[in-house]
Amino acid sequence: MKIKEIVQTSLIAATIIILGMIPPLPLGIIPVPVVMQNLGIMLAGALLGSKRGTIAVALVLLLALIGFPVLSGGSAGPAVFVGPTGGYLFGWLMAPSIMGYGLSQPFVNRAWSKMAVIWLVGVLFVDLVGSIWLWLVSPISLANSLISNLAFIPGDTLKSIAVYLVAVRVQALTHVSTR
Repeated sequence: MKIKEIVQTSLIAATIIILGMIPPLPLGIIPVPVVMQNLGIMLAGALLGSKRGTIAVALVLLLALIGFPVLSGGSAGPAVFVGPTGGYLFGWLMAPSIMGYGLSQPFVNRAWSKMAVIWLVGVLFVDLVGSIWLWLVSPISLANSLISNLAFIPGDTLKSIAVYLVAVRVQALTHVSTR
């Protein structure tokens, strides 16, 4: 990677960490709170593409794994990765790769198709992976896990729209391309 690409990747990783400083909002219906960090995960995929976006997210997750309190609410350590939120973290790691690939396809060239890729991967895919993990590690049934994750859809949809708008503007200003 060139120096410019390293700096961009580091800035997105820092953005994800900064978004983790915003206190989580507990829902009460499941042991997973509403967080702002997933906005940064979507930005990683939309701005940096598959490889560099995944590197940025992996860097943040590695810091969390070794104990730096970079996740929302200051959580960190190996226990976070095997607890109720572990599936969302795993989904976060895969999301930039899938999103970057989807956005780089030649048929994804209109605003609605780009927004659809960001939403499908950044919201539905991550929530699905998180729901399945939640079902596996907690006494919640799969159906209840999936239904309770519907609470995240409205806010995450707004985040995905914000990511699209920011990505379009940043790419226009800096000539950053996910290809």
